[in-house]
Amino acid sequence: MSALPCKHLSVSIPQPFELVNAFLADPENWKHWASGLGAMQFDAATGAWTAQQDGVGLVTIVFTPPNAFGILDHRVTLPDGSVVIVPMRAIANGDSTEVIFTLFRQPGMDDATRTRDEEWVKRDLEKLKRQF
Repeated sequence: MSALPCKHLSVSIPQPFELVNAFLADPENWKHWASGLGAMQFDAATGAWTAQQDGVGLVTIVFTPPNAFGILDHRVTLPDGSVVIVPMRAIANGDSTEVIFTLFRQPGMDDATRTRDEEWVKRDLEKLKRQF
């Protein structure tokens, strides 16, 4: 497979890295800002989270374990079995934190869907900023 086009979307949060990273490392907190994941539920048997996505169906999400490096990647498995890797980072910037979300254009995605997804992520990142 050739490289997918991608866009890095970010938000500056005027809070210390340790605070932001700890908040993001707990998937329970994502329901407060990540509207695309909806009301996630944890499945202890699989160690994964599930969420009902509008227009998609039931997805399974596996998060990177909490770590001190700000690596917040997660893997989303769609109902058809395809997997979307979502790289995400929290990076210390003085007394603030930069949160960077990489949005890959998936195969077969049209321009309108790509624009919709980009705007959606931007809104969610702004909502994340307001959590602090």
